[in-house]
Amino acid sequence: MKKLSLVLFLIAVFVGLLQFIKPQIPEIKPVKSLTGIPVEVNAIIRNSCFDCHSTQTEISWYDKLTPANYFVYDHILRGRQAMDFSKWDSLAPAVQNAKLYYSLNKILADEMPLPSYVIFHKKAKLSSKDIEILKKFLKTRTPRKPFDSIQIHRANQQFSDFIQKKQPVQAAPNGIEYISEYRNWKVISISDRFDNGSLRMIYGNDIAVKAIQSHTINPWPDGAILAKAAWKQQSSKDGSISSGEFIQVEFMIKDAQKYNHTAGWGWARWRGIDLKPYGKKAIFTTECTSCHKPVKDNDYVFTKPLYLKKYLHEINKK
Repeated sequence: MKKLSLVLFLIAVFVGLLQFIKPQIPEIKPVKSLTGIPVEVNAIIRNSCFDCHSTQTEISWYDKLTPANYFVYDHILRGRQAMDFSKWDSLAPAVQNAKLYYSLNKILADEMPLPSYVIFHKKAKLSSKDIEILKKFLKTRTPRKPFDSIQIHRANQQFSDFIQKKQPVQAAPNGIEYISEYRNWKVISISDRFDNGSLRMIYGNDIAVKAIQSHTINPWPDGAILAKAAWKQQSSKDGSISSGEFIQVEFMIKDAQKYNHTAGWGWARWRGIDLKPYGKKAIFTTECTSCHKPVKDNDYVFTKPLYLKKYLHEINKK
C-alpha cells in the first residue's frame, strides 16, 4: 500500500512539474458570422467546426494540461491550415463552395469532427438533422439545371468521339505520358461535386486495386496509379444525374523514389475533349502538392476507396 501511495505521489509530482512546460497557445480571437450563410447553418458550423477551424477557439481546462496541450494545439494549427473560417470573406465564392463541399464529405464519412475529439467535446457531434440542413443549404449554393435534348445529344456524341479517340496525345510538361487504358481500369470511387456541377469517377490500376483489397493504402505502394475523370453533370427533369460533357482527367502515379520531390507522386492532367496537357512548365505540379497538402497524413490522397471486397473478388474471377 505504501509503495502504491509513493508511486501515485511521484506521478502527481511529475505531472505537476510538467505544467511549467507549455507550448505557445494558438491565436484566439472572435470571428463574426459567415457572410452569405443562413443563421442555422452558421450555428452548426460554429458549434462543430470553429474550435479547430477558426481563431474563435474555446480551449477547455483539460486541453491546457501538459502534455495534452502539445497535441491539442498542434491539431488546432493543422485544422486551420486545412480550413480557416476566420478567412471566409477573403475566399472567392467558388472556393467557399469547394471548402464547404469537402467539409460535408468529411462529415458524411464520419471523419469530421474527429472521433477522438468528440469523446471529450460531445457538443461538437452533428445530428442527422444538422447534416440534412447542411446538405439542403449546399444544394442552394449550386443548383442543378436540367439539360435540354440538344445538350444531351451533344454530350453523348462527345463521349462517343472520346471513346473512339486514337490519335497521339501530347505528354504533360513534366514528361508524364497520357495513359489511355485507364478507361478499362476498375472504378474505386465516385465523387459528386455539386459545388461546381461536376461528376467524377476515380479509377485504379491493378496495383491500386490490390492495395485497396489488402488495406495497404497509407502509403500506397509504388506502381499504384489513380485516374480521376471529370464530366459536367447532366441533370434530367426527373432529377436524375448522369455524365455530360467531358472536363478533364488527371493522374497520380506512385513512385516514392522517382517522385520524391513531389510527395512521392507523379502528377499530370489533360483537359477537354482534345486532351490538352495542363500547365506550361513542369513546376505546375506545385499546384497539385499544395492542393493535396491537407491530406498529407493520408499519403496526399483525397479519395476514400469503396471497400467492396466481395464485389472486387467476383470481378477478378471473371
